[in-house]
Amino acid sequence: MSELDRSGGGSPVLTYYDDATGERTELSAATLDNWVAKTANLIVDGHGLGPGDSALVRLPPHWLTAGVLLGCRAAGLSIVDRGHADLAFLTPDQPAAGDADEVYVVALSPFATPVPGGPPAGAADYNLEVRAYGDRFPGARPTTAGSGERLLVDADAHPDPADWLLGPLDSGSSIVLCRHLDRTRLDARIAAERVTRLLTGSGPVPRRPPATPG
Repeated sequence: MSELDRSGGGSPVLTYYDDATGERTELSAATLDNWVAKTANLIVDGHGLGPGDSALVRLPPHWLTAGVLLGCRAAGLSIVDRGHADLAFLTPDQPAAGDADEVYVVALSPFATPVPGGPPAGAADYNLEVRAYGDRFPGARPTTAGSGERLLVDADAHPDPADWLLGPLDSGSSIVLCRHLDRTRLDARIAAERVTRLLTGSGPVPRRPPATPG
């Protein structure tokens, strides 16, 4: 498994904060692409699934969720929120999806550690299982952040992946994803992360220039 980028070096494509726990995790495009490829290979090689098949993803905004969603997209799966699914990706506190053929439990931990105490009966541990798969997937488009925009998203106000993940990446923006956002830290975070746009509870605001290095 590729190491996460935590030093702030380079140009991150996704930076994740959880102000309730103090977590900050930073992923470069290469690291995110490795997670995407491993997930897609798990889906295709591990289960023989592809276009025409479906995945139920009940995960909150998180850097691991990004890998799952983009991996499903790379493998050609459709994402559903109800009904039958070939695969389901759930948090440990959710009941197993009885209408999914295979269930993965995803522990949303800072270092992608296994589910404490193991997954429930009938489910597999995503963080463990995905490690066995290759970090290249044929046909997966590389993640890029080419527009120069750096978007800070209040994840609790905008949990739809179209808002916090897919739309920004498809437009070439890099993302600062904040769960349990402490608004008293917002101005400092905008400056530290060189944020150019906000997507908070009140919606987008006009472009802000990056902070000038001191």
